[in-house]
Amino acid sequence: MKTKHTVLTAMILAAFAAAPMAYTTAASASEPAKVQAKEGFYKHIVDFDYMKQQVEIPPKKGVVLIDSRPTGRKYDLGHIPGSVNIPDSMFDKHADKLPADKSTLLIFYCEGFDCALSHNSAAKAEKLGYTNIKVYAAGYPEWIAKGMQGAVSTAYVKKLLDDKADFVLVDARPGRVFAKGAIPGAVNIPETSFDKDAAKLPADKAKLVVVYCGGLDCVLSDKVAEKAKKLGYSNVMTYPEGYPAWTKAYGEAQPAKAPVAIEAGKEKGSMAVASFERIMKESPDSIMLVDVRDAKEFAKGSVKGAVNIPIGQLEKQIDGLPAGKPIVFLCGTGARAGEAYDMVKLLKADLPVYFLDAEIKFLGEGNYSIKAPK
Repeated sequence: MKTKHTVLTAMILAAFAAAPMAYTTAASASEPAKVQAKEGFYKHIVDFDYMKQQVEIPPKKGVVLIDSRPTGRKYDLGHIPGSVNIPDSMFDKHADKLPADKSTLLIFYCEGFDCALSHNSAAKAEKLGYTNIKVYAAGYPEWIAKGMQGAVSTAYVKKLLDDKADFVLVDARPGRVFAKGAIPGAVNIPETSFDKDAAKLPADKAKLVVVYCGGLDCVLSDKVAEKAKKLGYSNVMTYPEGYPAWTKAYGEAQPAKAPVAIEAGKEKGSMAVASFERIMKESPDSIMLVDVRDAKEFAKGSVKGAVNIPIGQLEKQIDGLPAGKPIVFLCGTGARAGEAYDMVKLLKADLPVYFLDAEIKFLGEGNYSIKAPK
């Protein structure tokens, strides 16, 4: 009996040893959680809590995060901050992005538990001699679902700007730094004066807001993004590589221009005629002119550079008005222009709008005469 019992015990132990494990345990005491494994998973899997400890801006020394997803369709649009992109399909071509020190902790991730890309890439890295490799199997979907910060790439910021997308690009650096050069179209909301400058954020709290600062060693974009979220903004992304990466890719930007000086007229919200004439002579591109007369009236003549949004259509088109430059409404007498000003201030108070309280005669071909009210 004793011999039979011993043989039976040995058979049971052998069966357990041969059976695949349902869970892959953590490789050290710092990885206490167990993550359910699936066929094809890499042997060292980590969970959200472990991943959270490794993600920092500036990036944690000795740790490299690798996004194995396609660049244009996934990584550019959103990734874990500080990650480098090595698509699994192009692993061999981009393996030079891996660190020279093969004992560096590499953490691969992709699009969740049903995505094999990170596991495939981890195995490839192991074949190259890397000895400290893990896979965050839940990947980017869980990272975002847990309320963590997402990041976008240089190429995606460029695409948003080229497409004239409806978003707000925020430079979180101090004003004196911003004035030396910034990404075109960015508004400056320094972290230190966030409460004062938060009015530059869009009224629509679901609108995409992208925040950047001075690169991966700069924490200001993360701080401003967090403050924006606390105000209720629900679509806030950071661009961690920031201005240094932008200038490397697209060249040094021109110094940010100081806001155009606008002198107020007699009526609240109006712009002095003398100020308008000076700006039209010196820097007409620094303001946006919106003629709120009917299309038939506009077709007969307007101020050069003006766009036509009839007053009856303004409410529907208000979201298309830019936040980056002053908007000046005009008509023939100032009445409809003033109504447009009142409407925008009621519906979207953060927009920098003015109106011309003046008599304007439109002479055709962009020419006009203007008379200030008495």
